Amino acid sequence: MSERKVSVYIITFNEEKKIRACLESVTWADEIVVLDSFSTDKTVEICRQFTDKIYQHEFNGFGELRNTALSHVTNDWVLSIDSDERATPELRDEIRARLSGDGPDADAYLVPRKSYFLNHLVKHCGWYPDYRQPQFFNRQKMKYTLQKVHETYILDGKLSRLNGHALQFPFLSMDQFLKKMDRYSALRAGEMFADGKRFRIHHLLVNPAAMFFRMYVAKLGFLDGKVGLILSLLYGYYTMIKYIKLWELVDVTTPKEG
Repeated sequence: MSERKVSVYIITFNEEKKIRACLESVTWADEIVVLDSFSTDKTVEICRQFTDKIYQHEFNGFGELRNTALSHVTNDWVLSIDSDERATPELRDEIRARLSGDGPDADAYLVPRKSYFLNHLVKHCGWYPDYRQPQFFNRQKMKYTLQKVHETYILDGKLSRLNGHALQFPFLSMDQFLKKMDRYSALRAGEMFADGKRFRIHHLLVNPAAMFFRMYVAKLGFLDGKVGLILSLLYGYYTMIKYIKLWELVDVTTPKEG
C-alpha cells in the first residue's frame, strides 16, 4: 500500500516570534493548515511563506478552534502542532514509518514533549512527557471537547504512543508567561463560573499550595533545581489568580449591601 498523506494544523494568534520555527519543522507534511484568530502582528505574513491554506476564526475557546481547524484539513491523518512547538526529525520519521506498509496500528497517538521554560529544559514538574492529548491521529476517529482552555478529546478507537518527540517553547520571557497566565486564568475562571462553581476562601490557600506541592514534590520538580522551584511557584500563583478571578465574577454579579 502506498504511503498515506498527512496534514498538519496549527492554531495561531500573535506568534510572530515563534511561528517560523514551527512551520519550518513541518515542511515535510503534505498539507499545512493554519487557523488564525485575527493576529495583529506578522504571524499571517510569515505563514503565507509556507502555505496558502490560512483561515480566520474568532476565538471562542481552544476546543472550538481545534475542531474548526480539523474541518479545513483534507487528509485523514493529522499532526497537531501548536505555534510554540516543533516537530523533531525523529517524530517525522516515525510518522512516516507508521503511515507506510499496512498502516498505523492505532487511531490516535500521544506524542512526548520536551518543554522549555525560559530556554531551560524542564524534565519534571509534570512537564515531561506531558501526554495531554493525542497529537497524531485519524480525524475521522477523534474530535475535541469544547472547553475554552485545557480542552480534552473524544476518541472512537485505539490509543497508542509514539517515541519521537515534539519540542515546546511556551514562554520566552517572564512577561510572556504572565500575559499568557492572565489570559488562561480568565478563561478558566469564566468556565468555572458558568459551571456553577462558587468561590470559597480556602481556594486561595489550599489550592495554590496543593498545586505547588504537586509540581515541586509529587512530580519531582525539585530535581530541576531553581527552574523547578520557580515554575512550581508560578503555577501556584496562577492557581491563586484563577480563583481570585472567580471571586470577582461572583462578586460583581451579586448585589452587595452598603
